[in-house]
Amino acid sequence: MEKVWRKQSAVSRSVSAENKTGGHGTGAMATEGYSSHAARELGQGWKVDPFTGIPAGEEKTLADIEGPGIIRHMIMIPLVQESTRDFILRIYWDGCAEPAVETPIGDFFLSANVEYWQVNSLLVCRNPKNGYNCYIEMPFRRRCRITLENLSEEEKGIAYSVDYVLQEVPQDALYFHAQFYRENPHPYKQDFRILDTVSGKGVYLGTYMVYGVTNNGWWGEGEFKAYLDGDRQFPTIVVSGTEDYFGGSFNFDVNNQPGHKGDYTPFSSPYTGFYKWKTDDAYLACARFSMYRWHLADPIHFNQNIRVEIQTLGWRSGGRYLPLQSADVSAIAYFYLDRPCCERRSLPDRDGLEII
Repeated sequence: MEKVWRKQSAVSRSVSAENKTGGHGTGAMATEGYSSHAARELGQGWKVDPFTGIPAGEEKTLADIEGPGIIRHMIMIPLVQESTRDFILRIYWDGCAEPAVETPIGDFFLSANVEYWQVNSLLVCRNPKNGYNCYIEMPFRRRCRITLENLSEEEKGIAYSVDYVLQEVPQDALYFHAQFYRENPHPYKQDFRILDTVSGKGVYLGTYMVYGVTNNGWWGEGEFKAYLDGDRQFPTIVVSGTEDYFGGSFNFDVNNQPGHKGDYTPFSSPYTGFYKWKTDDAYLACARFSMYRWHLADPIHFNQNIRVEIQTLGWRSGGRYLPLQSADVSAIAYFYLDRPCCERRSLPDRDGLEII
């Protein structure tokens, strides 16, 4: 709370559909907009343009901010959401041609599934119905540009707000990054690469993972591995199981005891969370799970480079591990880096992103 009650030189600003530049005293001035019809009897100042429309197949700039400053909060509310992966969020720092953040909007907000689940983490919240909130602080020195691309075949509307302060940024401030990767199907006997090798000095902030399994039985024995500062064959940081890394234990199952029918137990907490998607209706074949883990209290520091992986591992007969194959695995790696853009893998096309 210290940054709230101490006297500062910062000024508060917000970019939204009703104040597209974030200018001082320039909000709610629209006379034409998304809700002109609803406000026709009230006029200017009465919620004339609360949403923005993004045409099919187009990328639209939501915010273009001159720094220095720090983004403190974002909320994005899709008006129609058949898929959480039809909107692609990109954030560019300090004039870089390549984005530091490039992910589907739902995955970024820990919600790749359209089906609602409450997310109560410290850094990201999802509130009824699709109130996607992010509280990750994102400093920048010269410029911040935020875009949203609509991959669908029709125009879609979104309400949004990017809340930030204009102020001097410390010399040692790092740039926020988020990278998405998916393998469908995941290759047999290979670790899933959450984050390919990134060079530089920084901090690994967290992981969001979507796991779709095709085999029966428990699927989360795989170890989390962080390869730091030149690690090659063997990592520096290892967590003994998938559910352990995401803050649970023993299959996320509180009823897995003799005489009890086992079942997954969803939870959402400040640093970790887990949710099983509904898969018991007609036409729903594959069990899918959402998981997040924030390294806010235990950040992973690296000074030269970092690579992050997790094994896809279950059980088979005779008490033997089963390397999983044909799983659908995707993840977002959240991290800070000492440069505004870095190495990244290409984002799949719309068909490659679709969850079916």
